[in-house]
Amino acid sequence: MVTKLRFSSLKLPIGGRSPRWIGLLVLGVALLTGMGAFAQTANFGSATLTPGFSADAGTLRGQTGGSSSLPGIVANRDKDGNLCLGFGSSTPDHLITLQGNFSALTLQVNSNRAVSTLVVQGPGNVVRCASGNNRAPNATLSGTDWAGGTYRVWVGSNVSGEQFNYTLTIRE
Repeated sequence: MVTKLRFSSLKLPIGGRSPRWIGLLVLGVALLTGMGAFAQTANFGSATLTPGFSADAGTLRGQTGGSSSLPGIVANRDKDGNLCLGFGSSTPDHLITLQGNFSALTLQVNSNRAVSTLVVQGPGNVVRCASGNNRAPNATLSGTDWAGGTYRVWVGSNVSGEQFNYTLTIRE
């Protein structure tokens, strides 16, 4: 839904001029409140990584179990045309902030033999996806050109509502 705001008719007696700054202030507040969906917290934790980060800094843990379609939340395909698959929580499992650009990163889920999926949405809404299968159940995502910024990460299952604990490792 698009709402048109008209500030030209707003006239308050402030120094004999129309207070257009009030209109800009109202517009700014409206835009900021509409961005609340991206400014989320993570279900299981966050990491802030700088180039050369330690193995401990790139290790996160969580549990799958949601029934939301991850492609329905983010995208059906990623930036390279790979299918985005799986079910998880509507809220990201992790937030990863990259302080600086990274030429290459690998994210791997250790799902203890359960088939896992991985969906990552980063700055500019760039999406990256990976999924495991019955022979190689751990979803592994390797990619280049990771821009600095905050990434929303979902670890999912190929079965709606399936629960399993996992460890997510991030390596340069």
